[in-house]
Amino acid sequence: MENVINYFKGYHNAYQTHGENLLLSILIVAVLFLLRKILISLITNSTKDPKTVYYSKRIIGYVYVFLAVVLVGSVWISGLGHIGAYLGIASAGLAIALHETLANIAGWLFILWRKPFVIGDRIQIGETKGDVVDMRLFQFSLIEIENWVEAEQSTGRIIHVPNSHVLREKTANYHGGFNYIWNEIQVLITFESNWRKTREILEKIVREKIKFSPERAEEQLRAVAKKYMIHLPNLTPAVYMSTRDSGVLFSIRYTINPRKRRGSEQTIWEAVLAEFEKHPDIDLAYPTTRFYSHSPVNPEKTEPTP
Repeated sequence: MENVINYFKGYHNAYQTHGENLLLSILIVAVLFLLRKILISLITNSTKDPKTVYYSKRIIGYVYVFLAVVLVGSVWISGLGHIGAYLGIASAGLAIALHETLANIAGWLFILWRKPFVIGDRIQIGETKGDVVDMRLFQFSLIEIENWVEAEQSTGRIIHVPNSHVLREKTANYHGGFNYIWNEIQVLITFESNWRKTREILEKIVREKIKFSPERAEEQLRAVAKKYMIHLPNLTPAVYMSTRDSGVLFSIRYTINPRKRRGSEQTIWEAVLAEFEKHPDIDLAYPTTRFYSHSPVNPEKTEPTP
């Protein structure tokens, strides 16, 4: 009977302890949540820079979660000395049950450490292209470009990509320190056209329509060369010539900000078509099929003599 009484006393004490721990845990979370709201409110009211507000919210959120896990965990275990054992046992179970979640956290740490991209960069990861608009513990978000829209313009959709994909997929950054990409516009004219005049016209259009500062681009490229083993190419716009089955092909090659690519193509094509209208000896080419007929020469017929 004494053993039974002691058992119920121990059960009652344990129930009281669990109840106190639960109330204390709720109090800790509530206080941290209130502090988080106050800090975010102070930062939002003190600055109008959206980037500063965004990063401040992310940092405060991470600190809030970390403190909540540590403080609540210390309430439910006997003393801070066992936190290491507590975390070790918990991590072993999480590694099995939450493999994908841990992979996303590892990807998030890789993004923070190596910085393959930051907020505002235009990237391609796997088959997905877009502008990075948000980065969180488990995923980052892109405003999608291209897909059914041409010239890499926005589709309006937001795509959420798990952080683990940066460890599994190829990632291309359109910026990465050098805020320009090479773009080419191909102009095909017929073989009968005046190709010399065409080249002069295209070179003139490139010089006038492409607003480009090679000094600034070279400065950015030199900064990138300190991090990556790259050489300094010639950044001056150029016009190259080759031949195709349907005519003479000119390639206008120039550097442009990725977000201005479509606008630059429209400007150049408007100038090209307007100039070609002035020259009747220049014609745009397109795939054609030519037929030649060859009729044998009939020998002269001689009239029979009577």
